[in-house]
Amino acid sequence: QVQLVESGGGLVQAGGSLRLSCVASGNIFRVNDMGWYRQASGKQRELVAVITDSGNTNYADSVKARFTISRDSDKNTMYLQMNSLVPEDTAIYYCNCNAARYYGGTYWTFWGQGTQVTVSS
Repeated sequence: QVQLVESGGGLVQAGGSLRLSCVASGNIFRVNDMGWYRQASGKQRELVAVITDSGNTNYADSVKARFTISRDSDKNTMYLQMNSLVPEDTAIYYCNCNAARYYGGTYWTFWGQGTQVTVSS
């Protein structure tokens, strides 16, 4: 099974910064697209940012000017640098990827367990 583990969440005051990390491990042949999602209490899960296998990125309008997504393919690791945080960013942040377990295999979607980000006023 493929495992995704997020880290770097925590409590921060408005205006502060956090950097989230996601490490993919397990039976992985190749990771394709990766992305960050978040889910605030009482709201639906939403896409925050995505990065393709070629390095192209897209962001939700609410975070585009403040967040930066990146990846290190050699380490199967993805990052989300979050600056100028506001209370509305408070949510559980989830790592997501599409990965194949062997050559020619199907690309499945995998999710991490989530990491809590709380931004106080």
